[in-house]
Amino acid sequence: MSYSHKTKEFKSTLHQEEASSAAELIIANKELLFQNQEKEARAAELVIANNELLFQNKEKENRVIELAFQNSEKEKRAAELIVANIELAFQNEEKEKRAAELIILNQELTYQNEVKDKFALELKQAYKKIRKADEYLKEHKKSLEQMMFMTSHRVRKPVANIIGLTGIIGDFINSPTQLKRLINYIKLSATSLDMFVTEFTSFIGELEKKGIAASDFTTQSITDDRDVNQRIA
Repeated sequence: MSYSHKTKEFKSTLHQEEASSAAELIIANKELLFQNQEKEARAAELVIANNELLFQNKEKENRVIELAFQNSEKEKRAAELIVANIELAFQNEEKEKRAAELIILNQELTYQNEVKDKFALELKQAYKKIRKADEYLKEHKKSLEQMMFMTSHRVRKPVANIIGLTGIIGDFINSPTQLKRLINYIKLSATSLDMFVTEFTSFIGELEKKGIAASDFTTQSITDDRDVNQRIA
């Protein structure tokens, strides 16, 4: 084999190797370009992921701030509710005190009304007794006037007759007939006087009975009036 032929083969081999190396470089560059593109895509995804993470962290921070504000508001509301409950408990205690006072006042008022009703009944009964006593006094006055009338008329006439007849009886001592007539007149006047004494005695007895009853009634009325006055005092 000649030198030129070997040179040609060497050059041909060299060209083949260069072509193969160039092809490998192209493939390597393509692979490197692809890898760079992948890295850029990953980097872009990482940027997006970082941005998303930053956004989520910001949202979490805002949520934390919002929750802190809500917790603060809840604590304020809780404190206000505690104060309101204390105020409500105080108001309920005051209402219970007022209710107890009203119950006592109502009981006192009921007692006073009962006492007033009792006094009104006693005063009504006392008024009836006073009216009855007044009626008795009027009747007693009427009885006294009747007694005065009886003693003035039914006693005076027979007594005057007896006095007049006894005054002139001596003038007819010698005239039996006239004397007998005078004695009969005296007997009539004495009989009339005796009848009056009997009626008067019965009348006095009735008055005494009424007087005893009235005396008991008056005594009881005075005692009752004193009791009423003492209770009122």
